[in-house]
Amino acid sequence: MSNKGADRRGLLLMAGAAGVALTAPRLAFAAGPYGGDLTGVRAAIDRQQPEAIKRLQDWIALPSSAAEQRNVQEGAQYMAGLLKSAGFQSASIIQTDGSPGVFAVMDNGAPRTVGMYFMYDVKQFNPAEWSSPPLEGRVVDRPGIGKVMIGRGAVNQKGPQATFLAALHALRAAGRKPPVNIVLVAEGEEEIASPHFPQIVRRPEVLAALGKCKEVWMPSAAQSTSGGVTIDLGAKGVVELEMTCSDKAWGRGAVNDIHSSYKAMLDSPVWRLIKALNTLVSEDGNDPAIDGWFEHVKPLTARQKEIIADQAMRTPEAEMKKEMGVQHWVRDLPYREALERLASQPTVNIEGMYAGYIGPGGKTVLPSKAVAKLDLRLVPDQTAKDAAAKLKAHLAKRGFGDIDVNVTGGYDPTQTDEHSSLIRSSIEVYRAAGLDPQLSPRVAGSWPGYIFTDAPVSLPAGHFGLGHGAGAHAPNEYYVIESTAPKLRGMAGATQGYVEFLYALAAT
Repeated sequence: MSNKGADRRGLLLMAGAAGVALTAPRLAFAAGPYGGDLTGVRAAIDRQQPEAIKRLQDWIALPSSAAEQRNVQEGAQYMAGLLKSAGFQSASIIQTDGSPGVFAVMDNGAPRTVGMYFMYDVKQFNPAEWSSPPLEGRVVDRPGIGKVMIGRGAVNQKGPQATFLAALHALRAAGRKPPVNIVLVAEGEEEIASPHFPQIVRRPEVLAALGKCKEVWMPSAAQSTSGGVTIDLGAKGVVELEMTCSDKAWGRGAVNDIHSSYKAMLDSPVWRLIKALNTLVSEDGNDPAIDGWFEHVKPLTARQKEIIADQAMRTPEAEMKKEMGVQHWVRDLPYREALERLASQPTVNIEGMYAGYIGPGGKTVLPSKAVAKLDLRLVPDQTAKDAAAKLKAHLAKRGFGDIDVNVTGGYDPTQTDEHSSLIRSSIEVYRAAGLDPQLSPRVAGSWPGYIFTDAPVSLPAGHFGLGHGAGAHAPNEYYVIESTAPKLRGMAGATQGYVEFLYALAAT
């Protein structure tokens, strides 16, 4: 997130806008503009902060990974328990053909009902690559930012979600009901492209509950390190897949790995897979070359180009390159053109490849199988189903029909109108906090928002949240607990922001 630094969900969230000192939002919060005098809620947030931090650490200690089939049932049960303890009257576990989901309802007797999306799964991790244990949730000092919690899932997505739950706890402790009713759906397969999420959302009882909502949103640590905020109006779709070339399916070479000296008389599935992969992209590897790939690609509108031009003016190119660790944009494009390409272009990316021996030293072997893991990013009006079909047809046309294409997950792009209630409320709360949010046509990463924006749900969907984190999918993923940066909110300030946002939605 999905939340969605240079993460899968947040490549453009680093684009910074002007911010305010950490103390300023507290004054604005106490005086309004949403919900009247909420000083008591802020006091509850501060009082419960140790409890909120411990809740996040405990959640990080239970990693759920669909890719590894690790703690999938336990993760769903834990998710349901967290929701019930935060005040949801019901939180039921929904089994699917993959990992289970959670469907929860909080009826506060309010006139307005809002939808929410959570995920309880996390990416895989190698503890040897981390500066502190990835399941410990250790709080450490990070120069220029403050105290951060390091752990797998810290920002993607447990930190922002736990912070929202802290807002519900604080409202209850202050003797207030949330000003809206909440319908929440959670899944445990977001990190493998949500293959079974439709089985959760499209159940009759879930669709009926979402039918009462005006929008669906996901908590997000949306501030850059400089404190700025970008509101994404959409996200790219994605297809995740594996391509496997084997001698057995090919009908050539040896059916098992064999001594490499026989290469002179035997074919190699590794080289064949490389040849097949080369047909998928342009000579420099940067443009998809799959037959018919651009058939349904919708160009950027004049308004979207205007938004990107504003991004380019407001976010220094040097700052973005530094935060991402970038040396050059593709083909040395000018900054604005690189941003337009990021928003508008579908991609074919090799996540990883493996074949034969990859241990220390050499091992003279001719592998009998090679595998490549790919992700395909999609833009409106592409669909995941059509993209997968085009890939398979492209390979078959070139004589690679025996290469197995196993689609492990995927979903369509999503788009939300900037004049929707969700976006207008987000802008209002950010501005009330003294921030000047900027818009982005769509985040370059993906989240399954299409399930909400497309029929039959057909609602605006997106993200909201103050606070900051980075390193999703990478070692040393972190989430800011206490900020020393004057324009950046820590966990307590982000908790406050969620309370403000609920009141803004109630008033919309």
